[in-house]
Amino acid sequence: MNEPFDFIEMKVPAKSDYVGVARLTASGLANRMGFSYEEIEDLKVAISEAITNTVKHAYTEEGAGEVTVGFGLYEDRMEVMIADYGDSFNLKSIKENIGPYNEDIPISNMKEGGFGLFLIDALMDKVEITNNNGVIVLMTKYLFENEVGRSDDQVSTTQ
Repeated sequence: MNEPFDFIEMKVPAKSDYVGVARLTASGLANRMGFSYEEIEDLKVAISEAITNTVKHAYTEEGAGEVTVGFGLYEDRMEVMIADYGDSFNLKSIKENIGPYNEDIPISNMKEGGFGLFLIDALMDKVEITNNNGVIVLMTKYLFENEVGRSDDQVSTTQ
């Protein structure tokens, strides 16, 4: 597995006021990597949806916890991780523990469920979710669109 050439991690209070901080960070990093305006906008919307889901569903009241946002910058892609419960990322462990989506469990029954997850899937090239001890959403956007096929469902989850 290739390690990212840069990894940026930030923690923000689980408040909707801080969604913009993550969006601006993603925009700056994606611009530096060479993503197009449209791709940057897709990244910003997907990140907003993932953080908003965390703010709404992970904690009993807004601002009660933290959201950790990680950006893995590779030569060919950006991986964005959004986690509730504010834990720091062990990138290797996350990638080893994320597995295929269990089709017996409707996506709408997951904490991150609803329209937001489908919007994230439509905007990103690959989406993986794990909900062991909190939810981690790992979203990948390739720098060159032809790097990934879009013929199958890109969402996978583990419980």
